[in-house]
Amino acid sequence: MKKVAVILGSDSDLPIAEKCLDVLDRLSIPREVRVISAHRTPEKARDFAMSARSSGFGVIIAIAGKSAALAGVLSAHTRLPVIGVPVKSSDLGGMDALLSTAQMPPGVPVACVAIDGGANSAWLAARILSVDDDELSARLDDEAAKMSERVEQKDNEIRAKYSK
Repeated sequence: MKKVAVILGSDSDLPIAEKCLDVLDRLSIPREVRVISAHRTPEKARDFAMSARSSGFGVIIAIAGKSAALAGVLSAHTRLPVIGVPVKSSDLGGMDALLSTAQMPPGVPVACVAIDGGANSAWLAARILSVDDDELSARLDDEAAKMSERVEQKDNEIRAKYSK
């Protein structure tokens, strides 16, 4: 199975990354976690992206706040899918990161999840990898069934308590 690279722009992004890692672990998807700054270590970002495919990665998740150039820089140097996770900051509530992540020029695509959407970045990465992995696809089906069951259970509890 291909690995998922989870790249943080800063260690302050770790709380969002942990939500991502929980999902990847639940789905038994191998991952590597790194801190690579688009601004402070641009050569390292370039080198990582350029070697990601040959290193066994199938998807890159880039988690960054503020100007959030990380996902775009990685995408510029690889043909692997890159998923950007904009991180909420105290300055603009994450809107700066959202726009920096989503507004890529033609030919440099970045899939973008919600602000602080670490978990959904992992779910999207899993769906991408499942295209060529029937076992992972089955695990995703099982997780979807569990989610549905939890909603049904909550519905029954709420109906029993509040309906007249």
